[in-house]
Amino acid sequence: MNYAQNPQMLKAFALKPMLIILATSFANHALAQEPNTAIDLPSVAVTGNPLGVSSDELVVPVSVLSGRELSLRREGTLGETLNGIPGVTATQFGPNASRPVIRGLDGERVRIMQNGVGILDASSLSFDHAVGIDPLIIEQIDVVRGPAALLYGGSAMGGVVNAIDHRIPKEQLNGVTGRAEARFGGPDNTRNGAAVIDVGNGKFAIHADAYTRETSDLDIKGFAVSSRKNRADPTAIRENRGKLANSASDGDGGALGASLTFDNGYIGASFSTLNNNYGVVAEEDVTIDMKSDRWDFATEFTDLGPIINRVKFRMAHTDYEHSELEGSEVGTTFTNRGLEGSFEAGHAKLGNLSGVVGYQFSNTNFEATGEEAFVPSVNTQNHALYLYEELAINEHKITFGGRLGHSQVDSKDSAEPRFGIGQKNSFNPNSFALGGLYKLNGNWSVTSNLSHNERAPSYFELYANGSHVATGQYEVGNANFDKERSNGIDAQLRWKDAKNSFSLGAYYTRFSNFIGLFNTGVDIEVEPGEFLPEAQFTAVPATFKGLEAEGKFYLTDNLDLTVRGDYVHAKDKRNNDYLPRISPLRLGAGLQYRLDSFSARLDVLRAFKQNNTADNELDTDGYTNVTAMLAYKLPTKVNLELFAKANNLLNDEIREHASFLKDISPAGQRALLIGARADF
Repeated sequence: MNYAQNPQMLKAFALKPMLIILATSFANHALAQEPNTAIDLPSVAVTGNPLGVSSDELVVPVSVLSGRELSLRREGTLGETLNGIPGVTATQFGPNASRPVIRGLDGERVRIMQNGVGILDASSLSFDHAVGIDPLIIEQIDVVRGPAALLYGGSAMGGVVNAIDHRIPKEQLNGVTGRAEARFGGPDNTRNGAAVIDVGNGKFAIHADAYTRETSDLDIKGFAVSSRKNRADPTAIRENRGKLANSASDGDGGALGASLTFDNGYIGASFSTLNNNYGVVAEEDVTIDMKSDRWDFATEFTDLGPIINRVKFRMAHTDYEHSELEGSEVGTTFTNRGLEGSFEAGHAKLGNLSGVVGYQFSNTNFEATGEEAFVPSVNTQNHALYLYEELAINEHKITFGGRLGHSQVDSKDSAEPRFGIGQKNSFNPNSFALGGLYKLNGNWSVTSNLSHNERAPSYFELYANGSHVATGQYEVGNANFDKERSNGIDAQLRWKDAKNSFSLGAYYTRFSNFIGLFNTGVDIEVEPGEFLPEAQFTAVPATFKGLEAEGKFYLTDNLDLTVRGDYVHAKDKRNNDYLPRISPLRLGAGLQYRLDSFSARLDVLRAFKQNNTADNELDTDGYTNVTAMLAYKLPTKVNLELFAKANNLLNDEIREHASFLKDISPAGQRALLIGARADF
């Protein structure tokens, strides 16, 4: 490969020595230490509550992945890493672009954040656009399900995913800590590695990390095109047997951060960069070359006084760009540059009342240039005041959250006739939530949330007007949209006894004007003799309801049982039709065995057939995904663990109904992945 002709690959080549240096420093330090069996990492407040309470004291339903569990669960994308958590599926546009779907809601209704600040990319615009976060460097992921997550963004009707790293050190550190990880194999022949190191003298802390990943075309069972699609559309040729063409990827990234740390707080900054070059499986000659640079600044101080006892400020500037290459030619370029931040102050307890008040802001500029630009250039500004209060009543609690927002979404003048003169739209979305936790006894508790949410339409829902090749449609927005409004309720019954726990939840959300993309039945001529079906963003009444369950039971000192399940039922109430790409009923269970340094795990996830489909949407067959893992901690001075993970042991043909490409892009076939992880 000629690196001189490809600056992106040249940077990747330069990052790999950095990864080696970090890993070598890590190993040299670790091998000099005494044997160690436990690593004490800084605790991180769970996203679902700004007051920092433990996860089992939260009113909203939250799932937290961290430490070893996250490390062994990591996949190539954020969506696939989280897929299978109760209520969470993934868009799965091939193995390289997958965004989380929460309770049947995706796109703008699922807010993805990094360290409490929204990421700035183009992943919500199109399913083939990857999320601008690589799971390799994430230390903790919080998933908040449901609209009670309104404190973290006015669009978070489905929920929030907050990916947390330690790129800005927040705790006093005297010495060196770090981790390293490498893995090889799997259905995409993964070759990746990551190293993280933190150094501090008690007052000043420095963080550095680097990672690299490379995959080949995905090995699949049978043909890429499903038999259902082939029967419905004989022109969909069944080829590419055993391989998903154009699904390889190559990426890398890294970060440097530093903080001044004090007994009651910190102040710090970091710079991170991400590069990702991957194939678009819907178009065999198209690749996406993505780059994102991000500056973060954060500070927090506690124990300040009798009135305001805590302040927190977070801000990030992102410069995101990706080019869609047709062969070696640039077809379309997307850029998204902007600033987002928040300031939050917590007041001292007023009796049993604790709370915070905050201000959140963002200013972003999106541009698309080239032959497949279906959205004009847009400036979006958001401002919001929010409040969260929690009243303790003995062992019970009542919570209240409110958010008052203002959004300005302005398109710019365009030489393209279909976009024409720029348009201005402003909205005042306001959202509220009231919740409570009631302890029935020492083991049982009930939680519930009532919420009213309003969301400003996104720039593409307002101004789209063009061919969207990734979805195979001509998409048309509506600049006259009003705010999207919904009312919802969710409740959980929870049980906990020592280390054993179980929860069963139900929810119901009713939208008065759900903004969705619906086919009109009209074909648009985009080129002489070439037509695409028209799809318009339309506001319709809709309902989402479902069930979620999760439990963990310690059967013996060595054996654990986990169970989980979820179900979503979503309908367009205009004509009582089902909404598209809604995940079917899923049930799962897992057994984990531990003996000294050895552990083994077996997980089974059964996804049932989905035949509750929208117009022009095909059914999806059920599947059973069986995975197994073996791990062994070596008797060395460093905490070093070797592991092997087998995916899809039954070699089922797995097609996720939530995926736009479910009928042309299945998941990988049965495969084995091996790896090693270490920390100190």
